[in-house]
Amino acid sequence: MGRLSRAQSQERNRASVLAAARSEFAERGFRDAKVDGIAQRAGLTRGAVYSNFPGKRALYFAVLADLAERAPARAGAPEPSRAGTARPGPETLRGPEALPGPEALPGTDRTGRTGAGSGPTRGEPPLAVPETGLVGVEPAAPDSLSAAEALGAFARAWVGRLPLADVGEPHGPARLGVHLLPEVLAEERIRRPFAQLMKLDAILLGLALERLGPPGAAPGGLVRVAEAVLTTLHGANQMAAAAPGFIEPFNVVSACERLAGLDLHGWWPPAHVITQALPVDDPWIPPAAPHTLDAVRGEPARLADDGVVAVLGMHRLEAIEEAVRAAPPGARITAALVTGDPAELAPLARLAVAELCGCLRQAFPPSAWPSLQVVFDESGALAAAAGLPAVSDGTEAAVRIEAQRIVARADGRGACHAAASAVLSTPASTGGAGRD
Repeated sequence: MGRLSRAQSQERNRASVLAAARSEFAERGFRDAKVDGIAQRAGLTRGAVYSNFPGKRALYFAVLADLAERAPARAGAPEPSRAGTARPGPETLRGPEALPGPEALPGTDRTGRTGAGSGPTRGEPPLAVPETGLVGVEPAAPDSLSAAEALGAFARAWVGRLPLADVGEPHGPARLGVHLLPEVLAEERIRRPFAQLMKLDAILLGLALERLGPPGAAPGGLVRVAEAVLTTLHGANQMAAAAPGFIEPFNVVSACERLAGLDLHGWWPPAHVITQALPVDDPWIPPAAPHTLDAVRGEPARLADDGVVAVLGMHRLEAIEEAVRAAPPGARITAALVTGDPAELAPLARLAVAELCGCLRQAFPPSAWPSLQVVFDESGALAAAAGLPAVSDGTEAAVRIEAQRIVARADGRGACHAAASAVLSTPASTGGAGRD
């Protein structure tokens, strides 16, 4: 076997550190885990661990993100890797990385119900989980279902990941994520991006609900419903960790189903647009895979289509809804997520989107998956293609693409709305828009 290149050696060391950290966190918990213990498990020096991750929290976020991205999606579908190649399905995973699937919910729930009392109560039917032949793989969602049914399926997938209440061990693979929120709360520089990630999750879930709804419905109202659903489910997360035995999973699912009927205020256009889109005529040469995986669908992003590419720092993620609402019909919208703190915030972003989209792909038919693309631009290659040599967590910039040319560019607050709503008069603007 030939000698590994430097890049291959670094990737192997990083994978070894992640696997060792996963075992250390599962056995000892985040608080008691030691970097020295991780280094010993990986067969590396303490310095080698720090050369890959700047601290224990960055490593913790990376472990959780890796697990979320490996979690099963739809039956029979291979799991995409960060490089866009297939990962082993859950039936091949063993040890801490083998996340239990939602099929364990009835009778042996991980949502706060214990022992014999964890089955259905109050005359409710059990949560049916059809056989798929693959452990931990949720069956594909039906092609046609209502918003309430989709939210019920989404909630079942979500609560199926929560830790068991009748296990005396304070740690373990199923409880790896219980320290996430305390770490988010520890610093403002983590809280603010996390709030924006929750906004992005709500936008993705709301857009999926809109695709199930009747044509002509007022835009934006279901994004607000999605915010209420995610508030309920994240609250269930915290209560399952803080008060084992309190959570009633059937009630959580029923509550989420009923939230579909809420009549909340819809989208409203920005009161004013500070930034104006400038007409340009530059070539559009986006980076190729593996840098452009669409995290929503788990497949290579379609960046050559006509539409809007928004480069958004971790403080400006909610601005992508302005591009979605203002863009002409058929335009493909892509959010390229960037950050000035890639060691901690990049894996946190991957975690938040992977957890949301993993449940969404289980619960919603592919025809309802949002057409909004989300790309983690950790290398900055997509931002550079859009004309941004440097980025930060406050970045908001957008370009309008027509016929593989950049025909409009906006930078600053309001850039998403400005680029998406720009009236084009260039010859390229007569080209066809990208189609789903």
